[in-house]
Amino acid sequence: MTRPVPLPLGRVDGPVLVTARWVVGHDAGGHRLLDRGEVVFDGDRIIFVGHDYGGEVARRIDFGDALIGPGFIDLDALSDLDTTILGYDNQPSWEKGRIWPKTYMDRGPYEMYTPDELAFQKRYAFAQLIRNGITTALPIASLFYREWGETWGEFEAAAAAAGDLGLRVYLGPAYRTGNTFVEDDGRIAFHYDEARGLAGLDEAIRFCRTFEGQHHGLVRSMLAPDRIETCTSELLTRSAAAARDLDVPIRLHCCQSKFEYDAVLHQHGMSPPEWLQSLGFLSERALLPHGTYVSGSSRIDRPGRDLELIRDAGASIVHCPLVSARHGSTIESFSRYRAMGLKVGLGTDTWPADMVLNMQVGMMLCRVADASTQTVRSEHYYDAATIGGADALRRPDLGRLMPGAKADLVVFDLGHDRIGQVIDPVQTLMISGSGRDVNTVVIDGRFVMADGVIPGFDAAAAQARAQEQFDRLVSRYPERTWKHPPVEEIFSSSYPRLAPRTASTA
Repeated sequence: MTRPVPLPLGRVDGPVLVTARWVVGHDAGGHRLLDRGEVVFDGDRIIFVGHDYGGEVARRIDFGDALIGPGFIDLDALSDLDTTILGYDNQPSWEKGRIWPKTYMDRGPYEMYTPDELAFQKRYAFAQLIRNGITTALPIASLFYREWGETWGEFEAAAAAAGDLGLRVYLGPAYRTGNTFVEDDGRIAFHYDEARGLAGLDEAIRFCRTFEGQHHGLVRSMLAPDRIETCTSELLTRSAAAARDLDVPIRLHCCQSKFEYDAVLHQHGMSPPEWLQSLGFLSERALLPHGTYVSGSSRIDRPGRDLELIRDAGASIVHCPLVSARHGSTIESFSRYRAMGLKVGLGTDTWPADMVLNMQVGMMLCRVADASTQTVRSEHYYDAATIGGADALRRPDLGRLMPGAKADLVVFDLGHDRIGQVIDPVQTLMISGSGRDVNTVVIDGRFVMADGVIPGFDAAAAQARAQEQFDRLVSRYPERTWKHPPVEEIFSSSYPRLAPRTASTA
């Protein structure tokens, strides 16, 4: 995609009109596909979507053979260096450093990243989200390599990075009351520290009150208790009350593994959704990744109304197809969840932060689960990535290109020679598109990426630094892996590795 005049970066004074071969507008409660459509925004708001705008504009930009659509909303957005990929071919995870051994617990868990490294990885990850067309993100990071929970300092740095890059975020440091660990004999057990968890909640509440609305409203706040099995009743009850008081989203990973489901059932005599309902946790503010292990599914041989409880409370399932598929699971099924009226948004939760890839994998998984090609269509997943996420956040001004909505736009280049033949632009994205096709991103009326360039972000230098940081983390895995094997025994090679021959000397 080339043009004689460079695109602007930052905010343009006065109305901006953008057009392309296709525009996904919004009207009468649903998306509409406009041929040669126009979008006009002024400041942070859209003022026109349609054809033949008659007003004055400060700048006109034609993107040619491209799709202009609303920004994607990532409800479980990767915000660190993705350690889950280390388990892709290295299982079982509890033997490969994904659960602390008792020996590591006894010595005292510690931070494996410095404050500077934590700040860098947030900025690095936020830039990747923008590059993939994600304009609103709720960050998620692993606590496996943390001393306990996330810290004020790293999220203060995250807010600064989001404000600088121009990403719309909902931030809140993750906290928990406990964690799993591996006993010397290989049994998995639980450790709880109620006081530490409640202190983390207090810190998270203070963060919300301090950072809500910063950076001209780009930074919002949320509460993020970690996995359900690492939380006590007291922590979840108080968290739900705080979310009501602050009127912020609250995200809790639940129904994501058989181990978690069985642990909650054993400890509380109820399924995860039943337990959450009994605590008053389920509400329209609740965001629940991943929803793959529920009563009545092939993975949980137990009658119950797990999905109905979530639906009736107005809570949202955060569907993360790619990371679920990598771990051999999926919801059963996306079409069923939609048909029963569940609110479903999408999350990436793993590398790459490619929402298009997640939608593609999700569609395939749904068709396999349903044994049918007719239960799910491309627009269903596109809706979940836009309208679904916005509705989960109770934000009718996001996920839609219509007058009065926030000016969050993404431009996909569909005119290059690797896209194949374009049928329908949204269907083409689901077949051969990629996050790498994102050319330009506008957030809150600000051009945060133009022709693939993000101001102040050196992608090559950031990639090199991220790899060095990742390699250091991997080298320390034996410290926190059961029986402390060497790195090469924790992480296998796809094929035998051969070292280069030593150069001979004449």
